[in-house]
Amino acid sequence: MKTEIINHRSGLQITFIILIIIIAAFLIYYSVMSVLGPAKKMEALINEFGAKTTQNPIDEAIISDSTYLSLLREKSFLQSRVVMAGTDSIYITISLPDSTVNVEISGVTVHTSKINDFKISSILEEGNKNIILSMFGAPLSIVNDYSTIRKEPVLIKMAPKDTSEYIPDVMPDTSITEPVNYILEMTHGIRIYVHQSETENFSGKLNLFWFDTRYLLHDTWRELKDIVAFKIPEYHPFIKIHLPRADAKIIYRALPRYGQIGMYK
Repeated sequence: MKTEIINHRSGLQITFIILIIIIAAFLIYYSVMSVLGPAKKMEALINEFGAKTTQNPIDEAIISDSTYLSLLREKSFLQSRVVMAGTDSIYITISLPDSTVNVEISGVTVHTSKINDFKISSILEEGNKNIILSMFGAPLSIVNDYSTIRKEPVLIKMAPKDTSEYIPDVMPDTSITEPVNYILEMTHGIRIYVHQSETENFSGKLNLFWFDTRYLLHDTWRELKDIVAFKIPEYHPFIKIHLPRADAKIIYRALPRYGQIGMYK
């Protein structure tokens, strides 16, 4: 009897150890594949936006010169604005040096918001500047978005039979106080996170926590599917900005569903 109990415990211990080894191996594999993501992304951007090989080699000293990069930065932004101004649609320009977000139409700014704080991923900040600026030479288009607020508020109301049954709307606008946080998934895998600056109360902090957690779980699930299929998960360069709640809501609802954004970095 004692021998059976000892053998049973030994079996459980062996199973537990094997399970720990499998989990540890998967975590190491997951970490390695995730680390390879940024390098793969940079390689893809170089292949798409890098200078094509010509008979005349490019002088590295010139393309790394600060004056040249400053001119390229301005050229890329102006090119992007010209393309967007040629449309009849509302679009957004984000100027990180000026810390502003502008709502524009046909080249005219109709609303400006001050960025209180921003954070940019290292691949956009420290990567090949010529490649990044070349990418920003064309507008970024919204592929998908996730938000804590409705893009187009809808009020369903039954029409009265006659004027005697008419009751004026006396409904508070809850969107004035509801937390405003959203994520814009852009072309080239770039993600723009917009969070309201006002996080003074517990409700606002809790809303942001659950919003970020849900999106993180959704994103992690997509990465796991790639890793299980032995593919390097796509790395998504990001730009995170904090705006006043009212401005963040105006900008989100002004943008068309698949609108465009011009970046000045």
